[in-house]
Amino acid sequence: MKVCVIGGGHGSYAAAAELSEKDHHVTWWRRDAAAFSPLIDGGVLEIDDHRGRRSVGVGDADGIAITTDLAEAVSNADVIVAPVPAFAHDSLARVLAPHLRDGQIVYLPPGSFGSVVFAAAVREAGNPADVAFAETGTLPYLARKHGDTRVVVSGYATRLPTGVFPARHTERALATLSEVYPAVERIEDALSGALMNAGPIIHPPLILMNAGPLEHFPSWDIHNEGTQESIRRVTSALDAERVAIREALGYDAPHFPLADHYTADGDEWMYGNAAHEKLTDSGDWREHIDLRTHRYMTEDVEVGLALLSSVARWASVPAPVADGLLAIAGAVTGRPAGSGERTLEGLGLDRLDRDGMRAFLTEGFVQ
Repeated sequence: MKVCVIGGGHGSYAAAAELSEKDHHVTWWRRDAAAFSPLIDGGVLEIDDHRGRRSVGVGDADGIAITTDLAEAVSNADVIVAPVPAFAHDSLARVLAPHLRDGQIVYLPPGSFGSVVFAAAVREAGNPADVAFAETGTLPYLARKHGDTRVVVSGYATRLPTGVFPARHTERALATLSEVYPAVERIEDALSGALMNAGPIIHPPLILMNAGPLEHFPSWDIHNEGTQESIRRVTSALDAERVAIREALGYDAPHFPLADHYTADGDEWMYGNAAHEKLTDSGDWREHIDLRTHRYMTEDVEVGLALLSSVARWASVPAPVADGLLAIAGAVTGRPAGSGERTLEGLGLDRLDRDGMRAFLTEGFVQ
């Protein structure tokens, strides 16, 4: 399969390495072309996981092809994998939109309803291509970069519930995507996929309820000593609101309750059982978190949680925990956390009724 990987974060490094090792033809592009220099100069990307440390060739005939030309990167790709933060979707969508062609699949792991943002950008660019945009609830990897040429993967997703926009492309898109990520599982549509996003459930309580130690200590592991019973109870209440929204919208189980992430004997979660222990044992999540600028705030709170809250309002489902966390986050950052371009209001979709939303999710933008 011809795959284009976009981005320079942890997930992009892991995707480039894993998909190349699986014999897909991988082309890799990122905006900061200069940041690729250590990989190009060294000629290898190191990956370290449960199978040990090894090297993947970069720039050779059988390895990862790196390019600074976006049009070249996507021109022959069957699947474009973009594990970039949700706050980068708008600008990426605009530069990517003119280069997409009929039949391509853009995968956003996770998406936070970014599929609609990318589809809108294609429409606004005047590109008539019929593209499928798919999104899931998490990165396919528990991964952290160690420098510019090495990525450590603590775990791989075993289940990736994935929705497609527009949903009329679901059969075709998932048949192709499953060749790249066999863990892909079909769900109803892109909004269902957005409401599977685990980041806005896990991270807001962890960073806001650990605000003291995060600001006091030079580094703090919110997933290890930061995950205490009182915080878990808040997380469970927030996740119950997410599930209530999904049920109110008629989305089917499994809803991948977050409680299964923390147990070894529940239903298999997205990273399999006992994934939380793999994450904390790695030590890779002991880090400095700036509460104003870290991705957990700018992506998981101000994009993902704001979207969840807006869907709750639209569906008339009470979400006091989500709303309360957004209010606290706004007080911490001095920015309005509960509104923005990724809410239903910001996307201009809050005016749709249930039937209108269902038609939009199925058919996409009508020319």
